[in-house]
Amino acid sequence: MKPLRQVRISRRAAAQVQRQAAWWEANRPAAAGAVAEDFGEAVKLLARQPGVGAKYEGSRTPGVRRLYLGRLGYFIYYKADLRTLWILAFWSAVREKQPAT
Repeated sequence: MKPLRQVRISRRAAAQVQRQAAWWEANRPAAAGAVAEDFGEAVKLLARQPGVGAKYEGSRTPGVRRLYLGRLGYFIYYKADLRTLWILAFWSAVREKQPAT
């Protein structure tokens, strides 16, 4: 099994996840825990296999990738090295403008 990277979530990304989790709880009662569940599972996957996401060419920071969470319609923007996974943003796929990363 591949080693697990330490996960660091930016304040901005944490706030974005919290906002969306609260919205889903209020507006999607049948899937109230979807954000916590899908985000948590995706972060576990990325900590072990960061290459599964697509390279994000729109970033000012080299090495940024993104992973699409289909049920939620959101991307996780992240960067990883051998020891650390940095979660940079949690962003809606339908927004015209992408996050500054």
